[in-house]
Amino acid sequence: MNDYTKYLASRVTAGGLSRREFLGRAMAAGLTLTVADKLFTESAEAAEPKRGGHLKLGLEGGAATDSKDPAKFLSQFMFCVGRCWGDMLVESDPLTGAAVPALAESWEPSKDAATWTFKIRKGVKFHNGKELTIDDVVATLKRHTDKKSESGALGVLGSIKEIKADGGNLVLTLSEGNADMPLLLTDYHLVIQPNGGVDDPLASIGTGPYKLMSFEPGVRATFEKNKDDWRTDRGYVDSIEIIGMNDATARIAALSSGQVHYINRVDPKTVNLLKRAPNVEILSTAGRGHYVFIMHCDKAPFDNNDLRLALKYAMDRETMVQKILGGYGKVGNDFPINSTYALFPEGIEQRAYDPDKAAFHYKKSGHSGSVLLRTSEVAFPGAVDAAVLYQESCKKAGIEIELKREPGDGYWTNVWNVQPFSTSYWGGRPTQDQMYSTAYLSTADWNDTRFKRPDFDRLLLQARSELDDAKRKELYRAMAMMVRDEGGVILPMFNDFVNASTKQVKGYVHDIGNDMSNGYVATRVWLEA
Repeated sequence: MNDYTKYLASRVTAGGLSRREFLGRAMAAGLTLTVADKLFTESAEAAEPKRGGHLKLGLEGGAATDSKDPAKFLSQFMFCVGRCWGDMLVESDPLTGAAVPALAESWEPSKDAATWTFKIRKGVKFHNGKELTIDDVVATLKRHTDKKSESGALGVLGSIKEIKADGGNLVLTLSEGNADMPLLLTDYHLVIQPNGGVDDPLASIGTGPYKLMSFEPGVRATFEKNKDDWRTDRGYVDSIEIIGMNDATARIAALSSGQVHYINRVDPKTVNLLKRAPNVEILSTAGRGHYVFIMHCDKAPFDNNDLRLALKYAMDRETMVQKILGGYGKVGNDFPINSTYALFPEGIEQRAYDPDKAAFHYKKSGHSGSVLLRTSEVAFPGAVDAAVLYQESCKKAGIEIELKREPGDGYWTNVWNVQPFSTSYWGGRPTQDQMYSTAYLSTADWNDTRFKRPDFDRLLLQARSELDDAKRKELYRAMAMMVRDEGGVILPMFNDFVNASTKQVKGYVHDIGNDMSNGYVATRVWLEA
């Protein structure tokens, strides 16, 4: 039994998959009908996860500027908060990344994939007792496609021309075909709210497994179980407390002493220390997340591609992976896609550390003087140390990096996407199209490198509507090369998501979609005495 079928079996045990659903997915994964049927029976008879208890999480990423409006979710902290109280129309399978039903129970595309019809689930209630309707769904998507909302999902929804209801169905008409449309709706900003959140986007009323009881930005959020939850395969604990802990040492101390059950963003350098604690378990998941050094292509001196290339060749990626990630990751190649994505562009030469090439492009750029790089520990685990390592590798190419360590509180509002050269991270996205649409499309609000190229945009739109996988793969390859050789991102490493829990925590699902079990950690795990 492989990891995927183990996961399916756990879903059956939790009551979250019918026999028909299980058999279909298990046989698609390679099991025979006889073996799949036996596994279903054994899983259904297994003991259910324990229910009850108070789950406490200590998470990095919170800030005093955090907003309860899902459109404006930025940090790891709010990512997890939103997953507790809200649902999307579609979710992604933890092990394959494929689209799976959530508030939309099924969908059907037109032949050209330019019109999609989603059947909206009935009998689902919001936390205020109001029943979910198609109007709520339509209003939610319309709000997130309105530029005034400043939604982080604007870029991924940009191709939608019309959003309308057809009876109990949602109909999306696109400006061009998009075979990935269901996966785009998994974006964590797209929480379905009553009347789309138009009346009060900060109300935090959703259809999720928990109700938000209190919220202090960057400090704490508390939840209680939603007794009217429409699902049985989640929400095992009675209550949840998410505590903002931006200091890595404080998180480790809180976990080791049992003050919290789970922490995120474990610095790989501390893994061996944590392993010594008898009640601690390391939770490492490979995925699409990546750590980056971002340059604004439209601001001097980074508007010079030779300078950008110099700074890329001056990055010692192998050393970064070993010293910063402790081996928990793989080298990057200055574009945001790795082999976990469908249609990964193979055969692109790996960029290596080359001080001579860096010096050549630096001289050609005509730049003189230091280059200011801003960083903070909240940018990613070990970000300050990574910046120091980078400073040293640049010296060998004759490039002087001036470092400025910024405070963690406010980093995501005052530095990231504001200052021209800084450290940051991306958790990845379900599809290549969504990753590029969110961070590299010229019109994307989160285009944090200011990479604005009409020719790139055309390739992106062409790939989106291309139904021939071979042709689509070639388009993605051309896009990757453009970002790699002309963009403003230095991407030295794809990180494993390294988190930790006490051994009291059970049922953790390793999800390639994003960190912290794709943000669902608090809703998926249970506690044992």
